[in-house]
Amino acid sequence: MNPTVPIAVHGAAGRMGQAILRLALANAHTPVVAALVKPGSPLIGTSLRERFGATAGALAYASSLDRSVSPAVLVDFSSANAFDDALALAVARRIPFLSGTTGLSLEQRAAIARARDSIPVFWSANFSIGVAVLARLARDAAKALAGWDCDIAEVHHRHKKDAPSGTSRMLGRVVAEARGDDFDRVAVWDRTGWSRARDPSEIGFAVARAGDVVGEHTVVFATDGERIELTHRATDRDVFARGALRAALWIAGRDAGSYAMADLLESEEF
Repeated sequence: MNPTVPIAVHGAAGRMGQAILRLALANAHTPVVAALVKPGSPLIGTSLRERFGATAGALAYASSLDRSVSPAVLVDFSSANAFDDALALAVARRIPFLSGTTGLSLEQRAAIARARDSIPVFWSANFSIGVAVLARLARDAAKALAGWDCDIAEVHHRHKKDAPSGTSRMLGRVVAEARGDDFDRVAVWDRTGWSRARDPSEIGFAVARAGDVVGEHTVVFATDGERIELTHRATDRDVFARGALRAALWIAGRDAGSYAMADLLESEEF
């Protein structure tokens, strides 16, 4: 793992962007060289010292990455609307790209696939180490419990816009892949008004948005007479920021290609 990895944070005004800035600025291994916000943001030109203190140095929020700045990783936690600009910047400047932006379109996923031919791309719907382990457990359970019903339930804070969450979709894809099913065929987003029993291959989703819940995901496997529930609860947004910084340290300097949390967990450097 690289001892020092300078990072640029795209989406620096958001909740995750702010959490990553705070933790990175306190970590000698991840110096922040740019804090990027959307054009027109009132933060542009504002010193990070006002929010993060002396560790921010002379760094100020900006809407573009100065040519004189050379981050080892571009960390993106923005929005689907801003994602294209972040990925294009990483490809143009040949910067390893790490993103946790969710709600991406098929076209944006195709752009990720193209980008991995020229730069290392690490995308994850969730950078929690615990969620990465949950995905591994869900995969193992799906393989072992053939014929069992599977549903995925999640709760997030009232401000979260995409539903189901990217993490729920990721967990569903893991289960479908382990079963040898086409996720888009077996995923069921809504059972309102149903008048039939479920198909055994279906993966159902339930979503709640309430209060300030950071994130909770449960994968349920059930059959006659027994049920297994695998649950991860995040009570602090810092778990995602810490995982993202760990992934940034790991991806810096790697070959072009596509990387995910499973690769990080399985590496000798974890």
